[in-house]
Amino acid sequence: MPESGPSTPAHIQKETPANTPASPAVAATTVTVQRRVGLLVTLVLGGLTALPPLSIDMYLPALPQVTDALHSPAATVQLTLTACLVGLALGQLVVGPMSDRWGRRRPLLAGMAVYVLATAVCALAPTAELLIAFRLVQGLAGSAGIVIARAVVRDLCDGVEMARFFSTLMLVAGVAPVIAPVVGGQVLRVTDWRGVFVVLTVVGLVLALVAMKWLHETLPPAKRHRGGVGEALRTMRGLFADRVFLGYTLTGGLAFAALFAYVSASPFVVQEIYGASPQMFSLLFGINSVGLIAVSQINGRLLVGRVSLDKVLAVGLSLITLASTALLLMATGVFGEVGLLPVSVGLFVLMSSMALTMPNANSQALMRTPHAAGSASALLGTTSYLIGAVASPLVGVAGEDTAVPMAVVQLASSVLSVCCFVLLCRPGRWRAGRA
Repeated sequence: MPESGPSTPAHIQKETPANTPASPAVAATTVTVQRRVGLLVTLVLGGLTALPPLSIDMYLPALPQVTDALHSPAATVQLTLTACLVGLALGQLVVGPMSDRWGRRRPLLAGMAVYVLATAVCALAPTAELLIAFRLVQGLAGSAGIVIARAVVRDLCDGVEMARFFSTLMLVAGVAPVIAPVVGGQVLRVTDWRGVFVVLTVVGLVLALVAMKWLHETLPPAKRHRGGVGEALRTMRGLFADRVFLGYTLTGGLAFAALFAYVSASPFVVQEIYGASPQMFSLLFGINSVGLIAVSQINGRLLVGRVSLDKVLAVGLSLITLASTALLLMATGVFGEVGLLPVSVGLFVLMSSMALTMPNANSQALMRTPHAAGSASALLGTTSYLIGAVASPLVGVAGEDTAVPMAVVQLASSVLSVCCFVLLCRPGRWRAGRA
């Protein structure tokens, strides 16, 4: 890892030149400042990474209520999730190259301002169609946070340290899926679904102000791309021509599709099929998110640096595939009639295993692209969210009374992810000692 790692931003380095001797008191103060700023940067990046799942997950317990309030079928209301995902995907294609050209701060702050405005309009939407439209805008603007957070990590870290940092971000960002459905369920106790968007508006505003104050520029002018749209397109074409980068991108994107099939379908599966309350659904979703956080820390603290990233990624993909297979067998009645508990266990294993898959797939892809971290981050995010957007409506094609479509989408996504990993990434390189 470079000396300017996540706990040592460039503006701190300049305060203590290497050739200037420092007294013990000054040195101690500098170390303290470095650690404090490093923690603040980590928290800000974690908040930016958490914003998209927060925007989605807090809204999940309200999906059945939105269906009733706007007099729309479940498939139409699920398009509000699809629209947000499409926005998150397409927005990254714009914000990523912009951040490579103009730096990280300006595109981020502009995106956060639009996010706050779009979320406030969602709270006032009188029809499902208008809600879908502004969820699209919300996703487009919210993409700035997630793509620039990954690019900043690439600016500050490399190699194994980047994988560790991504696991740390997953710890911070993982709090969002834990808290969001619980908060959403509690908001529904005192108000309707519109109150969820009011809370999101406040969260977006606070996060924008925090980023404005504490997130410093990490891409110096000398490293910025000066070209226009043409150069950005050529850079992205070159990235996609890299077979291994493409392999890790598709591996992570298809694994994300299995996760989002759960996110999109579980409110109906858990509440409509198994009769759980919004509060019980929120509790189960939170437990699954705790599993995600716990495994992410096992990955970052115990596995990364000791075990090949490819090997850990392979274990994660295997667990996702096994969990998806078990969920499909339960949904089709092979095990007879099952209750909520075994289904919840299958979903817990699936979601927890994402912590072995997403950080390592992203790290392996970004390690190949130090010259265009913003564009590479954009392609990683765009691919994941576009595939997730396709998966979202598929889980509702058979109505609200069966979990079979969810399980089919999860299994198909996990199998395709394994195929991309084996055929494009060629993990046989383990024998060469690749970390």
